[in-house]
Amino acid sequence: MSSYITDSTDAYTRAEQYIFSIPKFTKKNSMEHTRCFLRHLGCPKREHVRTIHVAGTNGKGSVCAYLRSVLQEAGFSTGMFISPHLVSMRERFVINGEIISEDEFVRAFEGVAEKLRSMPEELRLTDYHPTFFEYLFFMAILLFEQHEVQYRILETGLGGRLDATNAIDEKDVCVITSIGYDHMEYLGETLPEIAAEKAGIFRKNVPVVHFDKEKTVTKILEKCAGSVGTVAYLTDFRAIKEINSSHKSIDFSLQSNYYGYIRLRVPTIAFYQIENAALAVAAIEHLPERELISAEHLRDGIRKTYWEGRMEEIMPSVYLDGAHNTDGIRAFLQSVGKDGCTGKRWLLFSMVKEKQYQAVMDLLAQSGLFDTVFVTVITDARALPLRDMADYFRQYTDMVTEEFDRLDRAFGAVTKRRGEEDRVYIVGSLYLAGEVKALLRRHSHD
Repeated sequence: MSSYITDSTDAYTRAEQYIFSIPKFTKKNSMEHTRCFLRHLGCPKREHVRTIHVAGTNGKGSVCAYLRSVLQEAGFSTGMFISPHLVSMRERFVINGEIISEDEFVRAFEGVAEKLRSMPEELRLTDYHPTFFEYLFFMAILLFEQHEVQYRILETGLGGRLDATNAIDEKDVCVITSIGYDHMEYLGETLPEIAAEKAGIFRKNVPVVHFDKEKTVTKILEKCAGSVGTVAYLTDFRAIKEINSSHKSIDFSLQSNYYGYIRLRVPTIAFYQIENAALAVAAIEHLPERELISAEHLRDGIRKTYWEGRMEEIMPSVYLDGAHNTDGIRAFLQSVGKDGCTGKRWLLFSMVKEKQYQAVMDLLAQSGLFDTVFVTVITDARALPLRDMADYFRQYTDMVTEEFDRLDRAFGAVTKRRGEEDRVYIVGSLYLAGEVKALLRRHSHD
């Protein structure tokens, strides 16, 4: 691998392009090899680096964001590794609330590249090379070390047991977010099978927190926790009371085991974020430094949390949500149904092929919440054909369905046609969310 250290302005682009090319020539590596390369990196060198590991189907990124914000309010330095990104690969690395610079990205990239040039014999003999996700994970570990963060917040990419982030064995809390049907080709066909894969992140004597929604899932998680010698701590909707929503936020009360009765506000109209915020509080309760994190830190941290692409108001009355599987769409529709809209609701939609696209479109069509759906295509090889999406909506709903072969045209049409009392919702794919964000950024620079 050639060096990418250069004064050229295209250093970041070259590094990013190399990482994007990795799936073309590498293979899935064993956890033993991932751990071996992690040791080769020599991280962490410092003691007392805390790690919070988050797995699940929906809500992982949001829980990570709430945790990061609360910990920073309490004065801790934080490093957060998340996936996927919406526009820039740099979004996956968040140090003290800020995504890293292009220069930092290049330095971390080269730090991993340098270690690849001097691999131990056991890795050289296997022609080891990090996968796309592994390479990014290793960059995150180097960045956290360089910035001397006190807390590492790691979001799994896919599953848990075989995820690269699971090469970290020293953890302080494990969090399991909502479990649903997604990536079944890798994780299993049933919720218990999927939950068992997610539970692969558990470690002995490391507390596990989970929101108790599906009894079959909870039973599996408790069994997996017991089998490794730890305990799963549950929170559920009975702890959440007095929910009041406005145009911009939701207030609710939470009965916490450690903090008692606390009043919280999430700065979003997404009702599913109540669950994610409550789960973040439960995780905070089991941290070694919880006595240094006050109820005021919790309130302020959660109130200040901003998370892109999750019922995000990108323009007045235009909301962008990355929901892309049936459970995510159900949660999305719950929030839409409580939005208090007095005009029309417009839907801008696109998906990729391997997702549960028919089930997702059924939920949207049968909700009765939208007057018109604009279908468009995203620039991804796995994008669903435009005509297939349009025909499916026309077959199963009375909604007016319009087709646009370009996202910019669809976005321009829906935002121009909306009335003063109307709302626009954009949903179906994180790729769609990313392309919408990129479109807005381009226009803001024009």
